[in-house]
Amino acid sequence: MALETMEDLLVHELRDLYSAEKQLTKALPRLAKAATNDALIQALSNHLVETKHHVSRLEECFELLGASSRGKKCVGMEGLIKEGVEVLSEADDESVCDAAIISQAQRAEHYEISAYGSARAFALRVGQDEVADILSATLEEESAADELLSTIAEAQVNIEAPVELPDTVAQRAEPARANGRLREADSRQRGNGAQKGSAIKPSTAANRARSTASRQPPRRGLTTH
Repeated sequence: MALETMEDLLVHELRDLYSAEKQLTKALPRLAKAATNDALIQALSNHLVETKHHVSRLEECFELLGASSRGKKCVGMEGLIKEGVEVLSEADDESVCDAAIISQAQRAEHYEISAYGSARAFALRVGQDEVADILSATLEEESAADELLSTIAEAQVNIEAPVELPDTVAQRAEPARANGRLREADSRQRGNGAQKGSAIKPSTAANRARSTASRQPPRRGLTTH
């Protein structure tokens, strides 16, 4: 489809969003199944319901514009979902897995927030106020979902997830510090050697003065042994 007008661009953006939302209706149940935190599971389940409503709203937009929803697959969302699956497969701890789920879900949310914001601006530009209002409602829900995920992460998941203990970090850093101390000691040793090689010997005059003083008789009033 050639993009010659803002109307064309609006339809293109809506088709991309339609594909993205359809993909999420399949991805969100998998994320909820992999999650263990109750609040996170509930948030993902609720957003799945919202996402299905978003699909219906987009279909309403297409009707208002007299356009078809058919278009290319959203490769952006496809890539985000694929990456999320790979990350989750590498998470061993349950809380770490939950943190990863939130991270990947928020990436998808941010993608949609940006796209919905652009689509809304395009709709306003071409005088499609009703379409803009529909997109605004979805945009608010996407933003609220993103904020809720942040709250769950900060208040629960990130706190529960294991972190590396300070002494473990210190143990890992010790070899580096030891190597640094060895380099410093070696540098000081080389510097001391240079100073010894260039040290000035006591003058002969000073030696004679000390020798003469040692041969002088003791002063009166002092007892010698």
